[in-house]
Amino acid sequence: MKTIIVTGASAGIGRATAELFLDEGWTVGLLARSADTLAAMSSGRSNAVPLPADVTEPEAVSGAFNRFLDKAGRLEVLFNNAGIFAPGGTIDEIALEDWYQSVNVNLNGMFLSAREAFRIMRHQSPQGGRIINNGSIAAHVPRPNSVHYSATKHAITGLTRSLSLDGRDFGIACGQIDIGNARTQMVQGLVDNAIAAGEQPDPTMAVEDAAQSVLHMASLPAEANVQFMTVMATTMPYIGRG
Repeated sequence: MKTIIVTGASAGIGRATAELFLDEGWTVGLLARSADTLAAMSSGRSNAVPLPADVTEPEAVSGAFNRFLDKAGRLEVLFNNAGIFAPGGTIDEIALEDWYQSVNVNLNGMFLSAREAFRIMRHQSPQGGRIINNGSIAAHVPRPNSVHYSATKHAITGLTRSLSLDGRDFGIACGQIDIGNARTQMVQGLVDNAIAAGEQPDPTMAVEDAAQSVLHMASLPAEANVQFMTVMATTMPYIGRG
């Protein structure tokens, strides 16, 4: 039995990924705040484990991971995905509450989830597992007017590298997937904003293709790891962006 927890599983890349893994027969922990959505996703699927929790709350995250372990017996993969894109602007225009929320969800939430996964993977028998962090194109090259999002996503790259180094002695691999313009509700909002401003929106790609890339990373044998993967709409402005 293959097992995975997906954070941010109720929408966007997280939902597409969770549904793909469920279809592939994995036991999938669906972690997100929306209990009703998770219940609907789990309906009729014996391999779905709904884990309603807020990734910014340490006790809630710990409890969710422990409930999954009680149900599945083992955690092989974490797709550390939950994140937000708060209203943009130049740094003097970004509300402090939006900065704090971005750091709390995009960085603290991913730290807390990785911490629980690492703890479980270190102490389970046989030891080991895999953590896949959702970085973003913004982990390398920022979008305009997104200092809060870009700063947190750059931090995820440091988290990935540290986990990769510290996990070696325990058989824990860590990789990062940087996804560019998958058609999610968040990206659609950026497209709509561009159109409203009379600008040409960036090209997008099917979110299912991002999910397939996560499946590839998760399905590798323990001796192999995708350290960093970039998957994006072919003609989006990434090469030369800025």
